[in-house]
Amino acid sequence: MENFSLILAIVVVTALAFDFTNGFHDTANAMATTISTGALKPKVAVAMSAVLNLVGAFLSVEVANTISKGLVDESGIRPEVIFAALVGAILWNLLTWLVGLPSSSSHALMGGLIGATIASAGMGAVHGDVLVTKVLLPAVAAPVVAGLAAMLATRLSYSLGRKADGKAAEKGYRAGQIASAGLVSLAHGTNDAQKTMGIITLALVAGGAVAPDSDPPTWVILSAGLAIALGTYLGGWRIIRTMGKGLTDLQPQQGFAAQTSAATVILASSHLGFSLSTTHSVSGSVMGAGLGRKGGVVRWSTATRMFVAWGLTLPAAALVGALAEYVTGLGDFGTAVVAVFLIASSAAIWKISRREVVDANNVNEPDEAREPAGVVTTAIAAVTPPPAGTVTEDLTATIPAPATAAASATDPATPPAATTV
Repeated sequence: MENFSLILAIVVVTALAFDFTNGFHDTANAMATTISTGALKPKVAVAMSAVLNLVGAFLSVEVANTISKGLVDESGIRPEVIFAALVGAILWNLLTWLVGLPSSSSHALMGGLIGATIASAGMGAVHGDVLVTKVLLPAVAAPVVAGLAAMLATRLSYSLGRKADGKAAEKGYRAGQIASAGLVSLAHGTNDAQKTMGIITLALVAGGAVAPDSDPPTWVILSAGLAIALGTYLGGWRIIRTMGKGLTDLQPQQGFAAQTSAATVILASSHLGFSLSTTHSVSGSVMGAGLGRKGGVVRWSTATRMFVAWGLTLPAAALVGALAEYVTGLGDFGTAVVAVFLIASSAAIWKISRREVVDANNVNEPDEAREPAGVVTTAIAAVTPPPAGTVTEDLTATIPAPATAAASATDPATPPAATTV
């Protein structure tokens, strides 16, 4: 550790900051459906998820090794390159959190690393076969597989529980949903915390602090696990609202099916060393569960915005990472400029988010502004009369008040008074 320089320390701190944003950005993956169906109270849910994220960080290092040893050529990487990559990943995480879109923290990190590496060492420093087989293909396959599994599991759940007592079945599914949410949290720690472990290990190798091809040191595993757990505990309430209420309306049976399917896909990918996006897996399973219930719907306008964010994640983070690497190439001054830019941008995003606070108290409230009514819905509402006894605020009618009308009948000179309804 005698080679642990100042720039290396900055990289490690920045990597842990990314891990923290990964935690609150991806809390929705494990707990959005559990919170939206009322299986757990919001603060209890995020506390449970935080603990299991920490435990999951110690279960495997396969994904960490994919990042630290497989994605890019270690010999062409400097600590400044990794710092630039983290800048791109953090800013994308914060921007998508601000607008409440569940994008992939994993792909933000990959994109930042690829862009910074290309800017520093050229295209040849990126291992294209690893990028395709362990990043891009799982990104496409994961939501499809998880969605189909969740749709089938939802239909099976309703079919098996058709003759069961409604309240008893719902209570049982809520219990199962809590267990499956815990499994997703454990899987998230196993998969996502390892990405930060891998990036820190890559920085340590680039800085000469550890030997090439080393596994993550114990202190790296512990610090990454703690950082993602802390971020998870704070809760990314904006994304929890989108995942739990914005994509579809879930019942306990659907929540159980969605989380079980997602956890299975994530744990299998971690075992194989795939740098899978837990966001893609859980989002796909939530949509599959929404389609699996008879009469269930998916709000495709929200889903479309989410798909666009997924498509932009890698190139956007790569572009920011490449620009940051160009500036850090100017020397210590350039590195300081990038660091100040990251801090200032993060503070500005946080300040903007305070204009409309989403927290544990209002996370389950509908947000009409984010899901405008469609043309058909608006047309039906326009021609449908209100229920009996309902008075609409925006319609006014001028009618004569009874007493005044009677008076005008006896005294024609007295105009009838108006009553507004």
